[in-house]
Amino acid sequence: MQNSTPFFKRQLANVRPGVVAVFFLVALIGFADATFLTVEHYRGVVPPCTIAGCDTVLTSAYATMLGVPDSLIGSIFYFAMALGSFMYLESLMSNGTVGPRQRAILKWTLFATILGFLASLGFVFLMAFVIHAWCQYCIGSALTSTILFIIAMCILPKKLV
Repeated sequence: MQNSTPFFKRQLANVRPGVVAVFFLVALIGFADATFLTVEHYRGVVPPCTIAGCDTVLTSAYATMLGVPDSLIGSIFYFAMALGSFMYLESLMSNGTVGPRQRAILKWTLFATILGFLASLGFVFLMAFVIHAWCQYCIGSALTSTILFIIAMCILPKKLV
């Protein structure tokens, strides 16, 4: 090992505000999508879809975990992603600089995208190989979390150990 400093203790280098702003906007899109599905779930309505299969996916046994809609968990995830990136941007806009706390929040926010990406891979796998149906809103969420993951991997330090 060339550098023994653990990954989580490393400081995040300066990040261009435009990249974080794009991350924030993508997180808001994911939040809107997941929140819409959550509201429709609690209303007992399957939203209209342009592709066949949304009703099959959204009413399957895999649409909830322990009685909680997957979309609600997605809403919380995307809200956390938007909040973490917003805190970084807000500090930058108000002070012109970013402190260690905001850098740490952004780093953990970016690292959390791994969980969202893995969850999306799991849901796409379920749609393709278990449910045998597709949901456009779920695909949109999977694309959103994948974009967040890609942006995060471009920002995070390249060396993990």
